[in-house]
Amino acid sequence: MKYLCALVLTVFTAATVARADDFTAKITNVHLCCNSCVKGVEQAASKVDGAKVTADKDSSTVTITAPDKQTAQKAASAIVKAGFFGESTDVKINNRTGAKGETVQTLKISGVHLCCGKCVKAVDTALKSVTGVTGDTAEKNATSFEVTGSFNDKDVFAALHKAGFSGKISK
Repeated sequence: MKYLCALVLTVFTAATVARADDFTAKITNVHLCCNSCVKGVEQAASKVDGAKVTADKDSSTVTITAPDKQTAQKAASAIVKAGFFGESTDVKINNRTGAKGETVQTLKISGVHLCCGKCVKAVDTALKSVTGVTGDTAEKNATSFEVTGSFNDKDVFAALHKAGFSGKISK
């Protein structure tokens, strides 16, 4: 019986510890203001078989552990699709937004993670840093919002990315 318990414990421990040949990717400067943001990142990545994610709210860092780089890349893409953005030298962070570098008066954006008032405030602050933006309609739990003024569409996404959010132009 002792042997069986030791064997089960050994197998369980080996299964839960990252293998030496696992690929690890770090994404920094991700907007993680609350536990709902952390949960959003973890849920997005959990849809990728083999990927394990740890989101650290205090350091605004997401660590992906996967059996290979391709799986880690899929997890990173899922995190971006869920509305988060960051920087990484380990995986490519998709920044395709649909912006063309044009001056626009209105821009509808979708795919930004807005789980709480802190997320909304961070988006508002980021957008106010863009020359020509006069307002936005971002609110808690919104799936899309509009930005108004006379501004460059790429500048809006650059500001959102810098603040740790992804998103894309919505029709």
